[in-house]
Parts: sequence; C-alpha cells; structure tokens
Amino acid sequence: MRLIDENGNQVGIVPLREALAMAEERGFDLVEVAPNAVPPVCRLLDYGKFRYEQSKKEREARRNQKQSELKQIRLMPKTDDHDIAVKANQARRFLLAGDKVKFNLRFRGREMAHPEIGRQMLDQIAEQLSDIAVIEQKPLMEGRVLSMLLAPTVKVLKAAQQAQKAAAQRTTTAEQARSATNAASIPATAEPADEEEELIDDGDVVEEDEDDDTFVADYDDEDDNFEDDDDDGEDDERNRRRRR
Repeated sequence: MRLIDENGNQVGIVPLREALAMAEERGFDLVEVAPNAVPPVCRLLDYGKFRYEQSKKEREARRNQKQSELKQIRLMPKTDDHDIAVKANQARRFLLAGDKVKFNLRFRGREMAHPEIGRQMLDQIAEQLSDIAVIEQKPLMEGRVLSMLLAPTVKVLKAAQQAQKAAAQRTTTAEQARSATNAASIPATAEPADEEEELIDDGDVVEEDEDDDTFVADYDDEDDNFEDDDDDGEDDERNRRRRR
C-alpha cells in the first residue's frame, strides 16, 4: 500500500504489517482513504477526530444550504391578463429565493368543458418565467384542478444559496460584535476586601471608647451621695420628735 503519515508526507509503498506497526508505535489509526487506487492509499490519523471534523463540515454545509420550499399560487380560468402578470411576478420572487412554485388552476361547473383555457394560461406563465425556471411537472389535471410545478434553474438556485450564506455570515459577525460591545460596557465592581477593612476599623473605634466607663463611675458616686442624704434626713426627724 501507499502510506501517508500523520503530517501528510508520503512514506512510500510499504507492506501492511509494517504500516500497522508504524501506526501502533505512533499512536494513530491506519485508515484506507483511496481503496480503488493501485496500490491502495492509507493514512495515519486519529480516526475519532477525523470523523468529528467531517460531521462538523457536513453540519455547516447543511446549515448554509438553501432548503427549498413549495409555494402554491391559485388561479381561475376567468383570471384576466393583468392578474396573471401579477401572479407571475409573485412566482418570480419565490423562484429567485430558491423555492419551487406550484400553480393550481381550479375549474368550476361548466368551466370543466374547456380545460384548454387553463392549459394556455399555464403555458403563458411558464413562458414568462422560462429565464429563471424549468417545468418540473407539466400541467396535469387532478379532479377539477389543473396543476403545474416550476423549479428554479441550477444557476438561480446556486445564487440563492450563496446569498443565504452571505446573510448568515453577516448575522454571525453582527452577533459577535454585539457581544463584544456588551462585554466592554459592563462597569467594574469595587473590591470587597476594602469594605471589610472599613467595617473592621469602625468596630475598633467603638470598642476603644472610654466615656462609658467614666460615666458609670460618676453615676456610682452619685448613688452613694444620694444614700448619705437619706440618712441625714432620718436623724433630723428623730431629733424633732425628742424635743416634743
């Protein structure tokens, strides 16, 4: 087999056993990438990482791919030329966006006797949109409804997919810029350590106040003086009684 190492360099044509030993020694998987080549081409790589990257690319491709929708437009055999032109312009917008358009022309009562009128109308619309659309389903009568399906051309569909991809990229860029602006506008908060130090300092000031002790001592002295005054009043009362 022709072997390619983990860095993308060609090792050369080596036997299978030697390639397996090299893969085991370097801690990689031996993956066959071109089985139809002569000789087959194998590569040393991390298969789990390889599958993850492949699935990521597939999801990205599906997200950027335009998903075609089916738009339906109703007509009547009595629809005049001006209204037909309006319906055709509406279908043109849908087709340029990458969507398919189905025209449904409904017959009522005696109108079923002249289905060729409806076919002429649908052919006229298809002719007006022939520059951007192809007929995917020719006019087909289903009960009382004559239907025709138009699909955008490959060129128009590719242009619609590219436009959608560019719009998605612009949206992603705008969201990233908005997130960066919001992150930059968040104000800085004060450090909590400074607040704790201020609270501790205030508590020390309150505990070191000595006025309370002085006030209590003075109050105790006044209580003692009040008790002495009461004793003097009782002695005077006893002396007055003796004199009597």
